[in-house]
Amino acid sequence: MPLLTRTLWTAAVTLGLVAPAMAQDLQFELYNDSAYTVVEFYTSPSNTDSWGSDILGAEVVTPGEYGTVTVSDGSNQCIYDILVVFDDASELTDTVDMCEMGSYTLN
Repeated sequence: MPLLTRTLWTAAVTLGLVAPAMAQDLQFELYNDSAYTVVEFYTSPSNTDSWGSDILGAEVVTPGEYGTVTVSDGSNQCIYDILVVFDDASELTDTVDMCEMGSYTLN
């Protein structure tokens, strides 16, 4: 079941961390221009050793969908690791500067 075809979706991840005074939500546009459905999407500040919760939960992002991802985990970091799991069980990992990027496209 697609999340919302060709419309904006918002996902928030909360890790239960106490937010420092300077922490703020990070947002970016996620575009799925790949041929595969995204079934899981994780983020984690690069200075931690564990992934946050699956942002998508029971939802998926089919090819051609896009939306706004909001990461509100209480971190004041900009450099994040991301893990994307596709419906064919393949995975993509990357490290990005969420403070500087406005969008991320899966090809």
